[in-house]
Amino acid sequence: MDILSNLALGMGVAFTPLNLGLCLVGALVGTLIGVLPGLGPIATIAMLLPLTFNLDATGALIMLAGIYYGAQYGGSTTAILVNMPGESSSVVTTLDGHQMARQGRAGAALGMAALGSFFAGSVATIVVAVLGPILAGVAQQFGAPEYFSLMVLGLVGATVLASGSVLKAVAMILLGLLLGTVGSDIETGSPRLTFDIPHLADGINFTVIAIGLFGVAEIIRNLERPEERGVLGTKIRGLLPTWADIKQSAAPVLRGTVIGSALGILPGNGAVLAPYASYTLEKKLAQDPSRFGKGAIEGVAGPESANNAGAQTSFIPLLTLGIPPNPVMALMVGAMTIQGIIPGPQVMTSNPDLFWGMIASMWVGNAMLVVINLPMIGLWVRLLQVPYRLLYPAILMFCCIGVFSVNNSYVDVLGVAVFGLVGYAFAKLGFETAPLLLAFVLGPLMEENLRRSLVISRGDPLVFLNRPISLSLLLVALALLVIVLLPSISRKREEAFQE
Repeated sequence: MDILSNLALGMGVAFTPLNLGLCLVGALVGTLIGVLPGLGPIATIAMLLPLTFNLDATGALIMLAGIYYGAQYGGSTTAILVNMPGESSSVVTTLDGHQMARQGRAGAALGMAALGSFFAGSVATIVVAVLGPILAGVAQQFGAPEYFSLMVLGLVGATVLASGSVLKAVAMILLGLLLGTVGSDIETGSPRLTFDIPHLADGINFTVIAIGLFGVAEIIRNLERPEERGVLGTKIRGLLPTWADIKQSAAPVLRGTVIGSALGILPGNGAVLAPYASYTLEKKLAQDPSRFGKGAIEGVAGPESANNAGAQTSFIPLLTLGIPPNPVMALMVGAMTIQGIIPGPQVMTSNPDLFWGMIASMWVGNAMLVVINLPMIGLWVRLLQVPYRLLYPAILMFCCIGVFSVNNSYVDVLGVAVFGLVGYAFAKLGFETAPLLLAFVLGPLMEENLRRSLVISRGDPLVFLNRPISLSLLLVALALLVIVLLPSISRKREEAFQE
């Protein structure tokens, strides 16, 4: 009954005209950036953070959340029609989705992707509503040592789930922690790593790093690729899948929903791996695996359900523990901080309107996305024909305007350019930047909880081992590192990411 009354409270918040409008804006913008490759939800949300200054916290987070899960929907449109994933989580959809489009079944692929995503998103929202209060109750028992150990586990998870070399992922995390220490000491106020540069006295702006590493760097990478987009010239018909398609896709949608819901909760961006895991499972369970890669509808239904379920459940660690499991949730931490809200278990008790309003808005947003994606498919196809030479300057202009408006500082704009070049260099060298952003956000929180723990224990580092929950979290982190560094596991891991 408590959940029902809380959901009724959330519905009352989500169905206000302002919040409905913000949810619609977020869903539209998310679909747009999912359809148009080259920007992504991370840079877009970072760009729009200044716009949230004048909004209430609930409305701001509803809009930003809509952008995130809206991008998952939009990414499938590009993957199916152009064989170019608008989002990293839509890469798997290109394998069978585009083949279906070439066979004249683009409508069925798009319809199944939208319906599977809607079902998975709705179920995952129920998971958030059920697990959220439970995890928040557990987190109430956490002290500084437990929070420090949890953040260590989160960073280890980012290392394990990062594509490529584990050593490179560790290097990115260490660099992110180092960048997080720039500015004034949280205890004494003395400058650290500022090199007597006044603009660094308050630390490096989070928006600068996010837009530089994920927005500008991605644009530079796309500019070196040939502009080839084979948009289907034929008219798309039959957006509703046939009854045979639905029967064939029902089990993959259910399995994808379970996989995405579970992986989305894991720290270290497990939601991105959900569609890959779903596709691999469906291929292994299929009676004829050779159909995959040639237009199997299960290869669209399962992964699309998984990536949307993972996008929804990734809000659980953020709203209950205050720990962002991926870079987008790290931006949400920034948005909540701007609004004066400290992420963590106290959000549910001190801001119930925000917590349950966001959960209710996910149902509303998923329903909006079905309407936005299917009837408006003609508009998205026309937008796909916008030349990159016109698209990228507009993106860069909005990036610069968004960054400058935060502090009215040209130095921040220069910082975006610098981090854009750095991010491009990292990409060329095979370094993934997502662990860096997570470490940058968690670094100051880890330092604060580390110091607090040592003050409580009078400098005894065994405080992290003497408390059962803290010890358990550290043992899990250590076990993950040991497992992933085993030669046989490491080899299989590299092969899986390459595949």
